[in-house]
Amino acid sequence: MVETILKVNGMMCGMCESHVNDAVRKAFPEAKKVASSHTKGQTVIHSEQAVDVEKLKQAIADTGYTVTGVETKPYEKKGFFSFLKK
Repeated sequence: MVETILKVNGMMCGMCESHVNDAVRKAFPEAKKVASSHTKGQTVIHSEQAVDVEKLKQAIADTGYTVTGVETKPYEKKGFFSFLKK
């Protein structure tokens, strides 16, 4: 799995988070999880495949917000007892 973290400028409240989440899900319906935080100023996307960053930037820009940074890294889902694995 892949974790993509988008730094999003302009989110001020929970409704802003909802608008960004909806835009991301519409542009990238294959996403397993989408979560935005206006306090952190970011949106986190978990997906099986790498996302098309330019398409996401445009979708978010169309809602009135600005993507100021992107970070992509491998993601391993952690289970409840993952601390036992070493």
